[in-house]
Amino acid sequence: MSEFGPETTADEIGRSADLCGRRVVLTGASSGIGVETARGLALAGADLVLGVRDVDAGRTVADALAPEARGDIRVSALDLRDLASVASFADGITGPVDVLIANAGVSRTPDPHLPNGFDVRFATNHLGHFALALHLLPQMAARGARLVVLSSAAHKGMPVHVDDLNWQTRPHELGRAYAESKTANILFAQEANRRWSGDGVFANAVLPGSALTGLQRHHGDELMRQIGFIQPDGTPNPILKTVAQAAATTVWAATAPELKGRGGLVLEDCAEALPAGPDTHPWSGYDASVADPEAARLLWDHSIALLASIAPVRGPAPLS
Repeated sequence: MSEFGPETTADEIGRSADLCGRRVVLTGASSGIGVETARGLALAGADLVLGVRDVDAGRTVADALAPEARGDIRVSALDLRDLASVASFADGITGPVDVLIANAGVSRTPDPHLPNGFDVRFATNHLGHFALALHLLPQMAARGARLVVLSSAAHKGMPVHVDDLNWQTRPHELGRAYAESKTANILFAQEANRRWSGDGVFANAVLPGSALTGLQRHHGDELMRQIGFIQPDGTPNPILKTVAQAAATTVWAATAPELKGRGGLVLEDCAEALPAGPDTHPWSGYDASVADPEAARLLWDHSIALLASIAPVRGPAPLS
């Protein structure tokens, strides 16, 4: 059993871990959970590559972390919606990658679709990370690696629709589109583990817990009250996690000795997530009903096809 729990912070785990000499690639490290994840990893001694859309903001984070960091911190431009940016970012990483953390994510956005017709949530939260992992697979397999994919409790009851992943035939519901992208994160981690664990790459999904971050920047007060983040008097719900607590399970997934050689799991509160039941709080628990192995295989194949429809996928992309 883990010595950590729901109230543990990312820096507490980082101070107890040792990633010296290990390279960790982290997306979305310029704000929110990504910043606290980077802090915990820096304290653990990792050599960090921070992939961010806003390079100036990323450098500000790196400068703030530098005094306590025990490894190198490098900031590189990464726009997960743009496959050329994904490829350029991956090309800039040389040598083995010991941990890849797919942390970046978006929820509601002013524009629901990209110019190529792809849903912004699916393209950012799943497809860009999928492409990045394919690019970095040889480097992850070089000496074995962990792939950590952030999902959300929003996945519950939201299976992916592989026949309309980009919401081009259904009425576009932004909340459901986000939720389905979070289910895709779980399916990706589980299928990646099935395909890649034989090469020493073990993948797990993380439910970070609910916290107030930039992810809710376009939610508005009415929706924030509806989902329970804000109480009727306008104050934050006291059961929300701090951002440092929400980042803890990610850092634990990247460092925990008990997870060595283990994958295909959904993790929450620095432990394996519990199955969601009728009495489970909406923000907690794991819905196994959406994590169907056949759905994972279909999502993988459709993701490969979508990438190929934009640009050829470079590097190994094992299909079995």
